[in-house]
Amino acid sequence: MTAAIPSRRPHGVSALSVFFAAGFLIALTSAVSLFFPESFLEPMWRLNPRARTAFSGMGIWAPALLIAVSAACAAASLGFWRGRRWGYRVGTGLLIFNLVGDVANVALGTEPRAIVGIPIVALLLFYLSRPGVRAYFE
Repeated sequence: MTAAIPSRRPHGVSALSVFFAAGFLIALTSAVSLFFPESFLEPMWRLNPRARTAFSGMGIWAPALLIAVSAACAAASLGFWRGRRWGYRVGTGLLIFNLVGDVANVALGTEPRAIVGIPIVALLLFYLSRPGVRAYFE
């Protein structure tokens, strides 16, 4: 027996679409600020100065990586909003990648505060695994 396909978008899917749209804007803004150091965007790095230092050491690869993350977040946002299976896959992949990064940062002691993200991402992945949510994307 197959699960019934929801007739409308679950509220959590809408929220995740907005979440990924915010990720798109944040990653893109970060990339632009690395291309133009000391610009009006520089004060944003006060939120996480260690990230600014780490990105600076990566050279051109840092904004390239952030542009890739930005594009993936934009795709996930659009895919979630439209209920597309590929959007589900991209979004889930981004969350899994984030979870692995958080676990690695905590385990290696690189960023102990990343422990906060682990249960949050785990709950989001659990939500996305629910039959009603999965059915929306099929």
